[in-house]
Amino acid sequence: MKFHEMEISKIEKALETDFSSGLSQEQVKHRLKTNGFNELDAGEKQSALLLFFSQFKDFMVLVLLAATLISGLLGEYIDAIAIIAIVIINGFLGFFQERRAEKSLEALKELSAPQVHVLRDGRWGKIPSKEIVIGDILKFSSGDRIGADVRIIESKSLEIEESALTGESLPVAKHIECLTNPNPGIGDMENIAFMGTMVTRGSGVGVVMATGMKTAMGQIAGLLQSAESQETPLQRRLEQLGKILISVALMLTVLVVVIGVIQGHDIYTMFLAGVSLAVAAIPEGLPAIVTVALSLGVQKMIKKNAIVRKLPAVETLGCASVICSDKTGTMTQNKMTVTHLWSGGQTWTVDGSGYQPKGNFYKNGQTVLPKDEKALQQMLIFGMLCNHSELTKKGEEYILDGDPTEGALLVSAMKAGFQRKKLLDEFTIIHEFPFDSARKMMSIHVKDKQGRHFIVTKGAPDVLLGVSEAILWDGKSQYLNKDTQAKVKDAINHLASQALRTIAIAYKPVPANTVILSEHEAEKKLTLIGIQGMIDPPRPEVRKAVAECKEAGIKTVMITGDHVITAKAIAAQLGILTKKSKVFDGEALSKLSVEELEEVVEDVSVFARVSPEHKLKIVNALQNRGHIVAMTGDGVNDAPAIKAADIGVAMGITGTDVAKEASALVLLDDNFATIKAAIKEGRNIYENIRKFVRYLLASNVGEILVMLFAMILALPLPLLPIQILWVNLVTDGLPAMALGLDKAEENVMKRGPRSPNEGVFSRGLGWKVISRGFLIGIVTLLAFIIIYHNDPKQLDYAQTIAFATLVMAQLIHVFDCRSERSVLSRNPFGNQFLVGAVVSSLILMLIVIYYPPLQPVFHTLPIAAKDWLLIIGLSSVPTFLLAGSFLLRKTK
Repeated sequence: MKFHEMEISKIEKALETDFSSGLSQEQVKHRLKTNGFNELDAGEKQSALLLFFSQFKDFMVLVLLAATLISGLLGEYIDAIAIIAIVIINGFLGFFQERRAEKSLEALKELSAPQVHVLRDGRWGKIPSKEIVIGDILKFSSGDRIGADVRIIESKSLEIEESALTGESLPVAKHIECLTNPNPGIGDMENIAFMGTMVTRGSGVGVVMATGMKTAMGQIAGLLQSAESQETPLQRRLEQLGKILISVALMLTVLVVVIGVIQGHDIYTMFLAGVSLAVAAIPEGLPAIVTVALSLGVQKMIKKNAIVRKLPAVETLGCASVICSDKTGTMTQNKMTVTHLWSGGQTWTVDGSGYQPKGNFYKNGQTVLPKDEKALQQMLIFGMLCNHSELTKKGEEYILDGDPTEGALLVSAMKAGFQRKKLLDEFTIIHEFPFDSARKMMSIHVKDKQGRHFIVTKGAPDVLLGVSEAILWDGKSQYLNKDTQAKVKDAINHLASQALRTIAIAYKPVPANTVILSEHEAEKKLTLIGIQGMIDPPRPEVRKAVAECKEAGIKTVMITGDHVITAKAIAAQLGILTKKSKVFDGEALSKLSVEELEEVVEDVSVFARVSPEHKLKIVNALQNRGHIVAMTGDGVNDAPAIKAADIGVAMGITGTDVAKEASALVLLDDNFATIKAAIKEGRNIYENIRKFVRYLLASNVGEILVMLFAMILALPLPLLPIQILWVNLVTDGLPAMALGLDKAEENVMKRGPRSPNEGVFSRGLGWKVISRGFLIGIVTLLAFIIIYHNDPKQLDYAQTIAFATLVMAQLIHVFDCRSERSVLSRNPFGNQFLVGAVVSSLILMLIVIYYPPLQPVFHTLPIAAKDWLLIIGLSSVPTFLLAGSFLLRKTK
């Protein structure tokens, strides 16, 4: 039923309630039984045990577990223990990350009011909000949180802050009149109060029309349940990589076994060789190293004021092509600030940041002192007097207690040097006529030290213009004729065109000892002083961040619940809105399907007056166009879209718990500019992942080819399975982790975002892996053949030489992986972590070779000094041969 369109008397009948006495206990029991408690459905929860086992469903992990089983059955217990340890550690890391990822609905529950005032059986009392039923009569006043969706039946200067639900930056004045619009948005329902919103001024009474999941908050909870979390590009690419490696491993295993059997080797020996090849083809350390690299990235992000809640999402920002950002509190300061003042044909501007009571006044570009401008001074003083807000300082920050509009008037007067406490020593407030949404005005009756009495009124400029008979012009009061009325209207329209919220100030002298009984008597025949224009200003650093994102090929889209004019003005100031870009409002969005929106979404830079469903539709349309979408926000209304986006970004200071729990990234400083820093870090992390994937795979290709070529040439195994596993976990692992700490290239933010379809082996990575791996395999096999043919009886010694050559070739090759070009294009000592990792791996290799207790485990023998010349010479060939060819091409 459309209660916003219905007369109050018809609502009482429709809901079968009594506005004077409320519901009876019998009615309450029946309705609780029928509709259930007034709480949000948390949905089905996955048990901790199932969540843990789900970490092992990946195909690559399953093959590793199969390799573990086979290794154990063949007596290779060290191999089996090493593989299972890595799989389990990786599983626990994933489990603890995901354990906290689905708390969004629980946080939504906390927004419901714990206690509400309800009328039942003719008596007012307090009950838990979950016991509210449809038809209950609730009353609420300033500071109360609304317990359910209610149709307002009484309103006394009632204003409700709905930004968490609608994105509106200002409280909404509520009234009891029916709405004529048949399909208003949530932000336009001025006779409805919604669950979870906060009363900021006045009081009211309402009848409950919806509870639980049928409330506006409940509908968002439903969206949150149905919104699917997206797989990140990194996860997709690693899955692709795993399938490739597994296919290669299985093919090579079969090939080696078949060749060996044909050449006369026994089946058991060949099966063991096949298993060792499978172990070599699959880099067991890759999942753990990726997790560690992302964890290190998380630590860097914390230093840049960003907390990552889901590890794979660290790099996703690096390929984001669109950032959908909420306006209020994200791009703007969420602090209403007076920027323009008008009086008698003159305009002043005032600067300053947020609620800081510091700023300069300007007229015609020149600094002025308010004390020298009579009209300006009077407008500021009266704006401060006719005001209930207070400003307190906590540390270096100023906190506003009260209505944002009144706060803006208070701060503008404080910038001129006025203090409310001192003004109240000079002026005595005799009576107040509170603000009313029907009148759109507030007035006070004051007396100054000279005994003069005044009525001071503030309110909507068009309303005050209608009740004024005079105006201050050139410092003097003069009759308000048609000509000056037209000039005032022009000033109002000019300020409104700049998306400024306008408040007019007026006054009139009254005789001493006059008793004014009504606001109607007080608010007539006024003298209009002037108008203050205010706006929630953009954050100073956001324009630069938007420009840098644009340079990096990333489009910024503003999505807000605010009015179109305000959204356009802020977007233009930030460089988001250009001459070619379009603006859509919620009404236009409602008429389009996701498919229709896909056709135009590329051209739209601003979406205004949107609902939670609209935000989800926008994200889906952009994703269907192939974009990687980052969605930022702070309110409950943002949570479904945050969850559905490729990466959700929540505000840490102003963000609700719901938004934070639905997100993958939380900004500690609520600063859009931090997203830019996160994008840079994300791009670098992905490049570093490419570096160590390149290193690991080239190393593993070398290991595979050593084994394969040896089988083809009918040679003994040049490497034993335990040696291959040691190389994979130790020699490969430490340098790969160090590559994850490499600094970003200088041009990381000068190029466009990666395509979401970009494969792991794109940009020549596949050729580099194969060519380097081929050379590593050849020189390792060559070292083995030289020693083995010299003395075939010393098979263990030849295998030790091959083992050392392989390790040394990989440790030299790791420096080549730091650059897409050549080992010579970057300072080899630029990454101290990598230098340390290489030295550590060398020491560990020497321990395995020369420490007697480990020699029987790894089947190694001490290497003679003369043979190290052979090892170092051959192991340098893969890297420096290709470096030489790079220099040759560069010279030409």
